Amino acid sequence: MSQSSRFRRALVTGGGGFLGSYVCEQLLSAGVEVIGVDNFSTGHRSYIEHLMSRPGFTLVEADVSEEFDTPGSVDLVMHLASPASIPEFYRLPIETMLVGSYGTHNALRIAHRCGARFVLASTSEVYGDPLKHPQDEEYWGNVNPIGARSVYDEAKRFAEAFTTAYGKKHDVSVGIARIFNSYGPRMRPDGRVISGFIAQALDGVPLTIHGDGNQTRSPCYAEDTARGLLAIAESDYGQPVNIGNVHEVTIRDLAQMILEVTGSRSPLKFIEADEDDPRQRCPDITRAERELGWRPQVALKEGLRRTAAAASKPSADWN
Repeated sequence: MSQSSRFRRALVTGGGGFLGSYVCEQLLSAGVEVIGVDNFSTGHRSYIEHLMSRPGFTLVEADVSEEFDTPGSVDLVMHLASPASIPEFYRLPIETMLVGSYGTHNALRIAHRCGARFVLASTSEVYGDPLKHPQDEEYWGNVNPIGARSVYDEAKRFAEAFTTAYGKKHDVSVGIARIFNSYGPRMRPDGRVISGFIAQALDGVPLTIHGDGNQTRSPCYAEDTARGLLAIAESDYGQPVNIGNVHEVTIRDLAQMILEVTGSRSPLKFIEADEDDPRQRCPDITRAERELGWRPQVALKEGLRRTAAAASKPSADWN
């Protein structure tokens, strides 16, 4: 995001979450006042502790699945609130569905009332276990509606449909980001491939790979992801946009890269594959490049180094 913004005041749901904290950070750096809303069901106060004393940042503790209000008006609403890992889906299945449905509605209503631009943080999981590779925004997906990931997949698919319908009916300016495999410092290790591998490597225990390790992911550094979300906000583009890195890597090779950057001698341990685990994940980002002028800047190995360095500090908080 540029050093200045056309927005004056933004509402970020999930502002106390992993990715939400980066979005709040970049908005503040661009001179935008930020209201972060979170109930900390999956986020953590440590993610935004460094923002609490910054001028222009306000924290509102609320469940966005229920009606909530914010102090004053806003001209940007970023809806990022949602659990986002398999352990969280198991622990909070109904809450995951509600934040994608009622939460999306509540955030859109605020945008409508204030005449604000609205951006939905959707996910590459809307593509399911894709039959098309790489995935572009015209692909409709291959999703199991009752599988292990379904509460998240279908919540986000519903959220996209609701956002599109609401925007058309009420003339609200809306944007949709389909986020691919975001990672970086502050990401918890439970249920997350990269932060989980890093935590295991630093502890000297085996790196646990679900399945044969040949499934692929396309990790995108969190600062790049946040820039992509804010590029959508700054534009008036209304169709879904993939925000991710085209550097596709197998889980096995990713584990080896993490062993290299951490200097760990941990072995690899293969266990049963996760249910409905996508075999391939890689974005086509032609639309993001053409419509937003956005592409990721942080190379995978450099991002892994930064993430491992942050995790190895005594003050690192995995909670």
